[in-house]
Amino acid sequence: MSLPTALRFARRELRGGLRGFRIFLACLALGVAAIAAVGSVRAAIQAGLEREGAALLGGDAELRYTYRYATDAERAWMDATALAVSEIVDFRSLATTGTGTGADRGLTQVKAIDDLYPLIGEVTLTPDIPLAEALVGDGSLPGAVMESELSDRMALEQGDTFRLGTQDFVLTATMEDIPDANAGGFALGPTTLVLLEDLANSGLLAEGTLFESRYRLDLPEDADLDALRREVEDTFPQGGARWSDARNGAPGISEFVDRLGAFLVLVGLSGLAVGGVGVSAAVRSYLAGKTGTIATLKTLGATRTTIFQTYFLQVGALTLVGITFGLILGAALPLIFAPLIEARLPVPAEFRIHPGPLLEAALYGLLAALVFTLWPLARTEEVRAATLFRDGGEAGSWLPRPVFLIATLALLAILIASAAWLTDSTMLTLYTAAGIAGSLAILALAALAIRSLARRSTRAARGRPALRAALGSIGGPRSEAISVVLSLGLGLTVLASVGQIDGNLRQAIARDLPEVAPSFFFVDIQPDQIDGFRTRLDEDPQVSRVDSAPMLRGIISQINGQPAREVAGSHWVLDGDRGVTYNAAQPDNTTVTEGTWWPEDYTGPPLVSFAAEEGAELGLALGDEITINILGRDITAEIASFREVDFSTAGIGFILTMNPAALAGAPHTHIATVYAEEEAEGQILRDLANAYPNITAIAVRDGIARASDLLDGIAAAVSYGAAATLVTGFLVLIGAAAAGERARTTEAAILKTIGATRGRILTSFALRSALLGLAAGAVALLAGILGGWAISTFIMETSYAVIWSSALPIILGGIAASLLAGLAFAWRPLAAPSARILRARE
Repeated sequence: MSLPTALRFARRELRGGLRGFRIFLACLALGVAAIAAVGSVRAAIQAGLEREGAALLGGDAELRYTYRYATDAERAWMDATALAVSEIVDFRSLATTGTGTGADRGLTQVKAIDDLYPLIGEVTLTPDIPLAEALVGDGSLPGAVMESELSDRMALEQGDTFRLGTQDFVLTATMEDIPDANAGGFALGPTTLVLLEDLANSGLLAEGTLFESRYRLDLPEDADLDALRREVEDTFPQGGARWSDARNGAPGISEFVDRLGAFLVLVGLSGLAVGGVGVSAAVRSYLAGKTGTIATLKTLGATRTTIFQTYFLQVGALTLVGITFGLILGAALPLIFAPLIEARLPVPAEFRIHPGPLLEAALYGLLAALVFTLWPLARTEEVRAATLFRDGGEAGSWLPRPVFLIATLALLAILIASAAWLTDSTMLTLYTAAGIAGSLAILALAALAIRSLARRSTRAARGRPALRAALGSIGGPRSEAISVVLSLGLGLTVLASVGQIDGNLRQAIARDLPEVAPSFFFVDIQPDQIDGFRTRLDEDPQVSRVDSAPMLRGIISQINGQPAREVAGSHWVLDGDRGVTYNAAQPDNTTVTEGTWWPEDYTGPPLVSFAAEEGAELGLALGDEITINILGRDITAEIASFREVDFSTAGIGFILTMNPAALAGAPHTHIATVYAEEEAEGQILRDLANAYPNITAIAVRDGIARASDLLDGIAAAVSYGAAATLVTGFLVLIGAAAAGERARTTEAAILKTIGATRGRILTSFALRSALLGLAAGAVALLAGILGGWAISTFIMETSYAVIWSSALPIILGGIAASLLAGLAFAWRPLAAPSARILRARE
């Protein structure tokens, strides 16, 4: 019958109000709100993508082919299945204006369309004219429309002409919006729309050119998408077709949102861990004030089970209140800021109450609250009446009974497993959990070391009363060092780690990459053009290096006769098509790590040399067979060797290199990388573009700029998450300062009695807060630097250097936050009458 009794006691305790639990509620609510808000935004984007899936994709379903068109049989199946079929060819090219030295060029993503485009949705143009009318042209030249970003950069106005390859076009309008703008994912250049038939004489779609053909299907309303997908795979097993449908109209965007959302949820869990420190401290502080009540209940016959259940129910009820507040805030914030968020999003979003993210946040909040409160609640069993009546303070073992330790560890395991399952990022979750645990351990050890150092330093502070008093307080048995360093330090650690990772990634892109990366990538070099192309560059003294290779694209469809994804999962090498090249002899700059290269005159069954690191990740071994679909033809090759491939230099790197005979007769082009002095780049581009209009040049600096723009948005989102963690830490800091107000009041009364002035006492309090803030910031900086180094080195595999511009504000922020919280609770202790305070302690 202990539970009904405990419930009655808990209800009576709650009548006393929320005094002592305000920080508890604030920390829990803020942590839950951050996770709920991130999840709600992610769910809103996913709902928008699902709702507008057909419009984003440009049809109910789409079939994509790598560097080839659909065969007659494939097209016949589409025509028989769909109500309408729209054909699109997507590739990169250079838009050119002028001639000779006055020519201007801009990289563009060309979308060559037919008369049916778009099957779903509308294209918005300026001036407001129908797309079909815009593409007719002016009677002498075919029309084209492009994004204003490109037309502004090239100073093109309506009626001006430009070239794609060898074909002239007249610009008739600029695009404000196209329904399938995000269907293809990240693009290196703005889009230009032209009619497919108008590219017939451009020289851009020659055999072997790198392009992608897309066929959008307008299907009957009762079409079974899964059945149609299986029918394509069964009817054309070697076609290499890739199927997408309206259920996921922008797969690249959707996956990016999922990954970023999962990462932000884990950042939110870091904030919840910070809040957990405050939750645990609030419960310990509250129970310390209830020692008399607990002892009295025990003298009246209450069992330790009844005592535990009383306060467990009380804390449980308050936990539900905190989670509820957090869910309300987390659901409301996305709705309030929906217009601002939608204005920044490139895809539609459906902002409403999404139950899934709220339930996920509630689960995290509940588990975190249990993990951080079970331990201090368990210690209520150790309170003894005799100890209380002798004013012995806390008694009993520091550790609770084994059953509570096991329960705490089990709850922690459930929390980590839930995060791994719900975010679908097991390794990232484990890394985050290890990082949080490691940071807490470092901070806890540092706090103990700071207390010890402060005790030892008091003698050195003789003659400086304020400093000596501050050091004595930090090193005392009731020091705030542990709570301050843990709460503020963990928040600052997350912020420091984010700053270090972001800064090093930007350095790798903006500084390190250009030093080792080529000036240009050239693609679509026809076999009869490669010799002239090389001659022009070999004769240029400002060109230091030219690498070229034959280029095909293929999809790894099978491993040892089994579907590749069933064998190796969702590895990025299996996600879409990969570059394939051939070489008779082992290149001079290639290091074979296992196996041997084939003889130069080898003509036997197909052999392949695979990238060593990626091969190990896929679980491949020498002698394994992989099937690669190239231009609709399956080629099964045996792995003859593994070799080192370094993608970090942005040079030419192929996962797959085959013997020449395996690809004999396959149409292909060449790609090349050119390393040149920056001042020579303009002339190189002009000469090669004039001589070979079909060749596409991609300037590395342009790619770096677009990657940096994308990184800006990611960094901003992550920084907001880290800031929420820091705010939670500041709340915990306020709670620690509030809990220590009584001790500071007594301390101030004693110091005033022995002659200390208010100014000196306030200086002592300020020094104490500043030193603890400095310590928390310094330790957080060390932990953040270690975390940033580990992620940059082992996960992102980039070079690492400490970003001091990001690091120093962490220390200053720690000092400022600790000072603000400490001084906010220093005025009342200074103002309290000394006589009344000391009489109350008698």
